[in-house]
Amino acid sequence: MNNAQKPCIICVAITGSLPTKANNPAVPTTIAEQIESSQEAFEAGASIVHAHVRNADETPSSDPEKFARLQEGLEKHCPGVVIQFSTGGRSGAGKQRGGMLPLRPDMASLAVGSNNFPTRVYENPPDLVDWLAGEMRTYRIKPEVEAFDLSHIHQAVAMWRDGRIAETPYIQFVMGVRNAMPVDKHVFDHYVETVRRLVPDGEWCAAGIGAGQLVVNEWSVAAGGHARTGLEDNVRLNRETLAPSNAALVERVVEICERNERPVANWRQARQMLGLAEPELAV
Repeated sequence: MNNAQKPCIICVAITGSLPTKANNPAVPTTIAEQIESSQEAFEAGASIVHAHVRNADETPSSDPEKFARLQEGLEKHCPGVVIQFSTGGRSGAGKQRGGMLPLRPDMASLAVGSNNFPTRVYENPPDLVDWLAGEMRTYRIKPEVEAFDLSHIHQAVAMWRDGRIAETPYIQFVMGVRNAMPVDKHVFDHYVETVRRLVPDGEWCAAGIGAGQLVVNEWSVAAGGHARTGLEDNVRLNRETLAPSNAALVERVVEICERNERPVANWRQARQMLGLAEPELAV
């Protein structure tokens, strides 16, 4: 299947742990707002929802009960959508980051190495990475490897080859975090070549942060990969205009797919490409 024929999976990162309503009133922070925003994005063309949860004061939370309520709402209002929970470091410390994994979401993010963020080190020590990967194997959750660096791609492949990642890895390039990997086309092209060489049957995605979101969406769709968008990564479309909603950002990726003559994957196609079982839907 060539790039023009291959359906593009759109992942929407609805909330994250940093943007607040002070940044943009469109950011959904309560469970009810997250469900509503996810439904709009799902109907616009997203087939994966990447989710964090928040406390009442909008600070990040690792509370499994909140994740359970969000999961229940997504299953009800976005039937078939791929639910992907974040195990990122802002929502908790150590094994708290994986406290929601017994809920058995379809996917969960997995950072396999550390790197610098603007004001802190994003710590992913080997013992924690191995524990999170082990929990994902136990609960049959597909990891979405978040690669902030070339070494993270190689580490994910090593974990797959030695069995710490059970299935063909799904790797997402994260570009544009300050102090980490910038939005650079030569680097992007090398990432794509590396994944294709080391995991020839694997699927890959790319996420651009801040002002890099649009350009990375364009590169990824044109190169035959999948695309992540959403208010977590880019509160502002540009310096003057606030992004109106997650659905609007999904619609923008749909337009990029249309220009590149690529179909947008529906949830069944996304699950097939990612090797995920179809859920039992209520009749």
